[in-house]
Amino acid sequence: MQWLPRAARRYPLVAITLVVGASAIGAAVAGAGGAARWLCIGWAAIVVVVQGVGMVRDALRGRWGLDILAITAIVATLLVDEYVAAIIIVLMLTGGEALEDYAAGRAKRELTALLERAPQRAHRELPGGELEEIGADDVRVGDVLLLRPAEIVPVDAELLSEHAVVDESSLTGESLPVELAAGDRLLSGSVNAQLAVRIRATATAAASQYQSIVQLVQQAAESRAPVVRLADRYAVPFTAASLVIAGIAWALSGDPVRFAEVLVVATPCPLLIAAPVAFMGGMSRAARHGIIVKGAGVLEQLAAVRTAVFDKTGTLTGGAPTVERILPVGGLDADELLTLAASAEQYSSHVLASSIVLAARERGLPLREAASASEEATFGVVADLGGRSVVVGKLAFVRGHAPEAEEAALASGELAIYVAIAGRFAGAIIARDPVRPEAADTIAALERLGVHDTVMLTGDAWPTARHVAEELGITDVRAECLPADKVEAVHALERRPVLMVGDGVNDAPVLAVADVGVAMGAKGATAASESADVVITLDDLSRTSRAVRIGRDTRRIALESIWLGIAISVGLMLVAALGAIPATVGALTQEAVDLVTILWALRAIGRGGGPAGPRGPSSASAVADGAVTAR
Repeated sequence: MQWLPRAARRYPLVAITLVVGASAIGAAVAGAGGAARWLCIGWAAIVVVVQGVGMVRDALRGRWGLDILAITAIVATLLVDEYVAAIIIVLMLTGGEALEDYAAGRAKRELTALLERAPQRAHRELPGGELEEIGADDVRVGDVLLLRPAEIVPVDAELLSEHAVVDESSLTGESLPVELAAGDRLLSGSVNAQLAVRIRATATAAASQYQSIVQLVQQAAESRAPVVRLADRYAVPFTAASLVIAGIAWALSGDPVRFAEVLVVATPCPLLIAAPVAFMGGMSRAARHGIIVKGAGVLEQLAAVRTAVFDKTGTLTGGAPTVERILPVGGLDADELLTLAASAEQYSSHVLASSIVLAARERGLPLREAASASEEATFGVVADLGGRSVVVGKLAFVRGHAPEAEEAALASGELAIYVAIAGRFAGAIIARDPVRPEAADTIAALERLGVHDTVMLTGDAWPTARHVAEELGITDVRAECLPADKVEAVHALERRPVLMVGDGVNDAPVLAVADVGVAMGAKGATAASESADVVITLDDLSRTSRAVRIGRDTRRIALESIWLGIAISVGLMLVAALGAIPATVGALTQEAVDLVTILWALRAIGRGGGPAGPRGPSSASAVADGAVTAR
């Protein structure tokens, strides 16, 4: 019974209404019917004043909601001395807040669970081998931590032990345990399995993956559900229709009680409560599948998407190209070419640069520090290494420094990174970045959902772009785009709303201007995630189509809840207009209508449990024939 005082403090109007009702019943049983009558009338009048003030304030702001209908019903029942019905309507109106709060809590339980699981403590290893317990916020980059069995990883870290198994389901929605080896990255918020392991912090708590997701979830939970706007669209016509039916019933019967009886069953709680619960349920369902929707309004936009735009590298492709061949010219050997290229590319943020640096490290080649380095976004990088200018990037970019640079002969699915040293062409590095196995299925799924227009925007060269587009069936391709070009291209698209999917820092501007920006955030693309409306925490492109499907399901269920409430209320109003439903019975009946519509709205949560199966669809796509060239 300890919950009763807390509930009373949280919902004082409900608590007072219950006390008034109980007191009125007691007075009536004791034979003091007059006292019971005036007690109910007095409290109902106070509620009318309190709610009426709020209604007037909303009206002055230009928001015409459904409160006017409930207040009119209370006033009407008081005027015809149906004070029992009046107090029941007051309970329904004030209890709607508590009922909505409970239903919304049920709907957003996955979001709440994510917030409650934020890492709090860490065990830092001291130089002498002792351990000290510190707060997660006190961990610094480079600290060696001991992670005990079943403990939450406090910060993003690198695994020092030979082997570990972690549960990343709270971050990614992936239900299967993830096996890691020494040197692999651990995400904060994941849960260690049965063995204690040593890890090295690579980020502070504030900069770690889990905290960034928590911030996104908080933004989502605090957003105003579009369903409130959706319900408001029906407020004025529903209120007008209810008053017309009630007026006609009064006019035909000549009995003012009939007016009150009609309005009692027309109270608008289904629109006020069920629709917001549906959208919160949709957000919860998305979170369960590793899709963080930043605001409930995004779900309504997702439901209406007509055009899908994709970045290429890291989005349609795996984003982790591997070096296949090294083609030096001018007397350099392969290792020297790779060393110089990697030494320059370490100053670039492009995904291909990371691949070249990784290839050099895997070969044990030492990288050299540059006296200066500059990058031209999506084209290449220029670095001063030991007095020599090293240029790495696209063929056209390198030709600007070494006009004799020649295009490399490429096999199916390969791409080339060109190198010039001291103004002379030095060769090419050939890499391969295969299309994601789930990419084709994702585009097909979007087509089935009614998103018939798909576009690919990329900074890569035209041959690379055409190859990927042909493999996936994308007909609208824009290649060799700078970030500003991508923004302009999205602005120019006519079939809206437009959904844009990207993963890199250079995608942040276009994600921000799209109607719905979706960031593939599993690899920690912070700038992209902050600019996007939706963040996919699982490295799985198919979650894009799942997000659209959840948006459409949620909006459909919200509309069904609204129309179900309207249909039942109109039916009851027509029956009440014939004098078949007394005011008190009508008030009780309307409570049942509320419950039915809320239960219907909770269907938006979907089935329990996380996503089953592997990280992506089982089908794999082969690399089509044709040579490609890219940055």
